[in-house]
Amino acid sequence: MNHLERLQQGRHHDPFDYLGRHPLNKGWIIRAFMPNAEKVELLGIGAMNRVEGSDLFVIRLDKTQHEQLPLHYELRWQEKHDGSWHQAVSPYSFDPQLSDWDLHLFNEGKHHHAWRFLGARLKEIDGVSGCLFSVWAPHVQRISIVGDFNGWNGLRHPMRNRGHSGVWELFIPGLHPGDSYKYELFSHDGHLITKTDPYAQRMAMRPDTTSLITAADNYDWEDNGWIENRNHWDWQRSPVSIYELHPGSWRQHEDGSFYTWLEMAEELVPYVKELGYTHIELLPVMEHPLDESWGYQVSGYYAPTARFGSPDDLRHFIDACHQQDIGVLLDWVPAHFPKDEFALARFTGEPLYEHADPRKGEHRDWGTLIFDFGRNEVRNFLISNALYWIEEFHIDGLRVDAVASMLYLDYSREDGDWTPNKFGGREHLEAISFLREMNEVVHSNFPGVITVAEESTAWPMVSRPPYMGGLGFSMKWNMGWMHDTLSYMETDPIYRKYHHDKLTFSQLYLWTENFVLPFSHDEVVHLKRSMLDKMPGDVWQRFANLRLLYAYQYAHPGKKLLFMGSEFGQWTEWDAKSALDWPLMEFPDHQGVHKLVTDLNRLYRNEASLYQTDFDSEGFQWIDCHDSEQSVLSFVRRSSDNPEDLLLCLFNFTPVPRLGYRIGVPAAESYLECLNSDSSWYGGSNTGNAGYIEVQDTPWMGFDHSIELTLPPLAALILKPALPQMEWVDYRNPL
Repeated sequence: MNHLERLQQGRHHDPFDYLGRHPLNKGWIIRAFMPNAEKVELLGIGAMNRVEGSDLFVIRLDKTQHEQLPLHYELRWQEKHDGSWHQAVSPYSFDPQLSDWDLHLFNEGKHHHAWRFLGARLKEIDGVSGCLFSVWAPHVQRISIVGDFNGWNGLRHPMRNRGHSGVWELFIPGLHPGDSYKYELFSHDGHLITKTDPYAQRMAMRPDTTSLITAADNYDWEDNGWIENRNHWDWQRSPVSIYELHPGSWRQHEDGSFYTWLEMAEELVPYVKELGYTHIELLPVMEHPLDESWGYQVSGYYAPTARFGSPDDLRHFIDACHQQDIGVLLDWVPAHFPKDEFALARFTGEPLYEHADPRKGEHRDWGTLIFDFGRNEVRNFLISNALYWIEEFHIDGLRVDAVASMLYLDYSREDGDWTPNKFGGREHLEAISFLREMNEVVHSNFPGVITVAEESTAWPMVSRPPYMGGLGFSMKWNMGWMHDTLSYMETDPIYRKYHHDKLTFSQLYLWTENFVLPFSHDEVVHLKRSMLDKMPGDVWQRFANLRLLYAYQYAHPGKKLLFMGSEFGQWTEWDAKSALDWPLMEFPDHQGVHKLVTDLNRLYRNEASLYQTDFDSEGFQWIDCHDSEQSVLSFVRRSSDNPEDLLLCLFNFTPVPRLGYRIGVPAAESYLECLNSDSSWYGGSNTGNAGYIEVQDTPWMGFDHSIELTLPPLAALILKPALPQMEWVDYRNPL
């Protein structure tokens, strides 16, 4: 089959071998393949001749004509369908643009800025403006760029093949930001496939799945001070309290339309600032076709979803957060991707980004595909993506979704539906290697940026460095603590004494990882009920239990996370299709929960004893963990800077006030009641200790001193030594 036949059939592997300018019989010939063109002219020379029975136009040049012709010559053509005339520089007049070094690094899996040479990039070459497209798609016969600019005709702009790299490229002059495009692939077995760009940095609003050409980032950031401070941030010894957020349902307009990033910058950022959170965590904001997936089935890993505005609008939102000293974490989903035909699935007509063996390449629970973590270019795609969000959008951390599903080859699989690793084990060695490399690259390039694993098993050293044998995450969600604590709190208080171990068990493993204590979106959907609705008892007891739960979370070692709506006690489960039930904020009980969360954040950020030793057992001491009969728990939290800087934390998990309750305490003359979750300010019964408790010389529980106090019903008390040198903050003392 000759060149022309292959072009006409869309099978030509490298059109530059034939199209464009080539020497011929001591002269030159220029060929242009122009489907849908009635006439074609070479500007400055004259009409080109159609090869009979084809869409190929040619013109021969003598030496003089060739010398007069610019390097990047222009074609002028008339469209068949409407007779209109168009003019553009020929794409086939340009040399290869991608460097061999870029291609080598990419094939090695070590190109940490792959988005800077793959995808669609507006640029100027030899004074000609246009867009350079490049895509990785090995083992196909042909790839073309299709879009509005060529009538979506795959024969119009076939790409240059870059050999064994598997990368294809083409520079098309005259394109602009916002132009739509996709890739048309002719697979090795003769099937025609149309795909979005894996490296597209913007996509159209769903249900449209086209990729959009995006201008280079020229956003004028105003967060230099934040970034500089982050570079020196000691996150292990700092307060980290996270407001987890689904942008599509935090608030909505009356017609049900989404808030934009610009609107959220105006309303959400001040709201989170007032609540006192240090960070916002966004559920995935990468492009996804299905709202009901909440963003976890990603189709555009490099494209912020069009639902909430442009990429620069997202930058503005993050910039606004940073200017209010609020960090931004993104949920990131490297574990799996959807089977949508327009995106990554079977990208070349065969598995490319996913593992070819369905026993390793398909996720049975979610109906999705699993990345081939052993393939260099796939690892490069993901690791580069992690850096992309940090560099291009200044995000402060990644919460990595579904890590447990990545670690085990038999995760959620029946016998016979998985293959062991080369050592005969169930560990997914390639995924483990990928996670370690990703964490090493992120932490070495961006000090102060954190990575957090959602990992629900007993896999060891998730938050320990790879050189120690760990996975390299900064922190790990403490799913065990979350499940045990909620199970305990959902139990009727009369039976809690039989489950006291659920509150104390965490101390057996607490210091093995750097833990985040999460009450996330996963706990308030799928018939699990809202946080408030989980609580037992009448309405008063439910609110009291919820306040007690949140106070226990903030006093317990570990960083904090709470999903939106839980901060004011939403009654109904989270529904991603609807906004939060904001009218509840008009009612005192819900206002009380909101006030408590605000004061807990304030207490947490101001008291070093609550955050400096989150990961250090030296900062924690039991007072009494054995009072199961009365369902009371008490412990001490200390700062690392000053042993006298401490807090006493007491919790009464029954609706029975405990009068004259004695506990042993570290030496001090007196203690101040700095937070009482039963305060009337929060909607409680206002039972307390008048804010001041004298220390007695009565030894108790191994301490030389003790205090006698009143424990309010279903409530937490936080007490602080009344030492002259200690700074004092009044956290809504009830009496």
